[in-house]
Amino acid sequence: MVGQIMSSGTRKEWEPKTLPTDPEATRQLQEWLAEEGYSLFGIEHDFRGADLSGGDFTSSWFTQAVLAGVRLAGASFYRADLQSADLTGADLTGADLVRANLDEAVLRSARLDGADMVKASLHGVDASGASFRGTRIMGASLFRVDLRGADLTDAVLFHNSFRVKVDDATVVRGLTGTVFGPITLFSGESSRELAGAELEAWIGERGGQVEVIPPSGPQP
Repeated sequence: MVGQIMSSGTRKEWEPKTLPTDPEATRQLQEWLAEEGYSLFGIEHDFRGADLSGGDFTSSWFTQAVLAGVRLAGASFYRADLQSADLTGADLTGADLVRANLDEAVLRSARLDGADMVKASLHGVDASGASFRGTRIMGASLFRVDLRGADLTDAVLFHNSFRVKVDDATVVRGLTGTVFGPITLFSGESSRELAGAELEAWIGERGGQVEVIPPSGPQP
């Protein structure tokens, strides 16, 4: 059992509900819990099997970590580095991902319902089949993000860079906000770009209401 933190630090008395199966990841997590004043260094560690719900991982390093299937509901990853992390099937319901770096991460079939992703960076992310129901994705950068089969029901955007891949299985019902396009729509073996009024219409026909705004400068 992980020892509780008795000081008044940011982690307070939180402890994992379940530790990772991998002993090295468990050791790293226990050392971090035992000492205040530094961020968790989880680079390339395998956290599978863990339940880390409610943990405060502000500014922590999970670069290339394996978090597939890990429960992370309500956890804080404010300014955390999750670049190239494997979050396949992870539960990030209600998580704080504000300003988190998720570039090249894998979010296939992950659950991010109600998560806060304001100003997060998502470049080259595979989020196919992921759930973003009610997620705040405001001001986030989405470039080359695969949202095919993803659920964006009631998600909120605001001036989002939104160069994403979608298909007819992508749900945008209740999606609101403002975005920069274009998106790439896949249908069978073919694909086409949608921008401006055409993109607004495509979302509108599927129950969303998004305004596509012209870019203010060069877009990557």
